[in-house]
Amino acid sequence: MEEVLKIALPAMLSIQTGINEPRYVSIMGIRKVRTKTIETMDAEDLELTEAQTGESGSWTRLTRMCLPVAEKTAEIIAGRPEEAAIRLAEIIKNNGGLA
Repeated sequence: MEEVLKIALPAMLSIQTGINEPRYVSIMGIRKVRTKTIETMDAEDLELTEAQTGESGSWTRLTRMCLPVAEKTAEIIAGRPEEAAIRLAEIIKNNGGLA
């Protein structure tokens, strides 16, 4: 299943672990893939200009990236989506934007 969402930026996404169930390849699938070749393509093969790729071609900019402090365990937010959203907003507000 694939889902496409259009959201206004800036945006925050929170995804819990276990959202996807892993699919395991069968032995037959492993045997079949051994003989397949993987075609690699670069920007030139796709007829993309330098202005259409990399940071210059991106619609978004990375302003900062940080790893969360590993001092607490995860908090499971239970309840209806509306209640969970309120609780998540409280956590973000109380932690200065860092949950």
